Amino acid sequence: MHWFYSNQIEGQLIFLDNEEAKHCSKVLRLQMGDTIQAFDGQGHLYTALIQQISKQQVQAKITETHFTPPFPYRIHLAIAPTKNISRLEWCIEKTCELGIASITPLLCRRSERKIIKPQRLEKIILSAIKQSQKTHLPKLHELISVKDYLKQNFSGSQHICHCAYETNPHLASTFQPSADVNIMIGPEGDFHEDEIQAALTAGFQNTGLGKERLRTETAGVFAVSILHTLHSITQ
Repeated sequence: MHWFYSNQIEGQLIFLDNEEAKHCSKVLRLQMGDTIQAFDGQGHLYTALIQQISKQQVQAKITETHFTPPFPYRIHLAIAPTKNISRLEWCIEKTCELGIASITPLLCRRSERKIIKPQRLEKIILSAIKQSQKTHLPKLHELISVKDYLKQNFSGSQHICHCAYETNPHLASTFQPSADVNIMIGPEGDFHEDEIQAALTAGFQNTGLGKERLRTETAGVFAVSILHTLHSITQ
């Protein structure tokens, strides 16, 4: 059955607009009476029968609702955009498939890319969530400097993953079951020493991902994979 995204729910009716409506009517060529499934990004999955359909809007009547609770922990990934933007896009796609709560593009002193296209990244996030049939939509935050990012209030454990010290404890060794996790991943040239010190002052922990030197995007996917694996073992 085809999956769609919509946050327009009115009583027992659900509406698809713009790209979702066009995909439903013109690409898939669905018709009145066909059944679709749509999620609202907040954990609800609706099964509905199409009542009206056009390339501008689809109206469907909800026949069944299912709620999937979020993970008992939230993973937030703050990662520096890569010089080759396709590598960041790949990282976002894969970490969303694994399951994360939010993503913050991080502007670092050694960043080689200082501009991103949020709308394109949001489309990649939505596509990844639909493909992996998840019902919680990760939040994409605005590109922000390390300095401003560290001014925020964080819950759970905070980690800055970098290569400056070989003695950094491995992320797996800092694991706390059912606790929120905030992970900072630096650019190709790694974090500047001043950024590391600022993160430590803000309450982040020096953290490593093993002896191998990983690309930025690989480190992001690997870190999220570690956390999900450990949570699945302990649950």
